[in-house]
Amino acid sequence: MLINTTEIIDTFAEAFEMWGSRVIITAETEKWAMAAARSMTGFATSVIGCRCEAGIEHLIPADDTPDGRPGVSVLLFAGSAKGVGNRLVERVGQCVMTCPTTACFNGLESTESVVVGGKLRYFGDGYQSSKVLGGQRSWRIPVMEGEFYVDESFGLQQAVGGGNFLVLGKDLGVTLEAVEAAVDAMRIADIILPFPDGVVRSGSKIGSKYKELPASTNDAYCPSLRGRVPETALPEDVTCVLEIVIDGLNETAVAESMRLGINAAAREGVVQITAGNYGGDLGQYHLQLHDILRG
Repeated sequence: MLINTTEIIDTFAEAFEMWGSRVIITAETEKWAMAAARSMTGFATSVIGCRCEAGIEHLIPADDTPDGRPGVSVLLFAGSAKGVGNRLVERVGQCVMTCPTTACFNGLESTESVVVGGKLRYFGDGYQSSKVLGGQRSWRIPVMEGEFYVDESFGLQQAVGGGNFLVLGKDLGVTLEAVEAAVDAMRIADIILPFPDGVVRSGSKIGSKYKELPASTNDAYCPSLRGRVPETALPEDVTCVLEIVIDGLNETAVAESMRLGINAAAREGVVQITAGNYGGDLGQYHLQLHDILRG
């Protein structure tokens, strides 16, 4: 399959079952809501080393937030429901409650939930207060600037992590342009791109020659190792490979984001677009590139 002059390899991205949650952060201004969201989603690129994957989904106009103030939607994913709950308590407590003027609301209606505000309330040292509106309990925690408002519980659901594709380019410049265009096209509802500005240079394979490491550099796609590894996956004219990883609340959103990104990345100078997988033995989702592009 060709898009423009770029070959789309007939392969699949192997993605994994995860648990996900949505947090709505509001503040007096967009600046402070975004400051809290950036802090909350820091050091959250990969569960391999960060224990969760998180990112900013989108801005929310004041007219569409629970308290009528500017807002930001954040998605957070982990390998288990308990993991999501633990990371939410840590990150809402350390990154949102600490940020001036913020409030924090559940953004996902689900039959499953984890307690967040119900644990953070103890920071109020007995001065915290609660109320129930529409069946949802919330807490007001006194802080030096006023009060921090946070919902008692946050919804969570089974989700999809690790959708991906690799962009193989003739040089760094064209490959960067391709992935930047892809990222701009891919930011739709229900997904995040957890790596820095959506792009990862250090794609990994499972395992390592060093027993203590669960993952190591994807040597088959490292141009600097051409001729030094048993088998390279790189065409001769490829000198740069960059990857985009997608996490989503559902498989449909991940696939649609991939479709948009691949179409945006395909251009002169991008030799191939492929995807990372482990033979289909590990991930529960096999996102076939050709099927996705055919729609």
